[in-house]
Amino acid sequence: MSIFQIRQKTSGAILWTGSADNEQIALDAMAREAGYRDYASLPEAIRAPGLETAKLDMIS
Repeated sequence: MSIFQIRQKTSGAILWTGSADNEQIALDAMAREAGYRDYASLPEAIRAPGLETAKLDMIS
């Protein structure tokens, strides 16, 4: 499992940080925490400006 951080591209606002197996699961988890069924259920106004997903794993 990896740590992902999801930001809104236009504002740089961090929308979610957490662990997930891959980017799509991270996007779905972010949407669920916001009260939606999954990423595809998010309003277009949120998805349209674009989201940036970064994998934050640290190498020790």
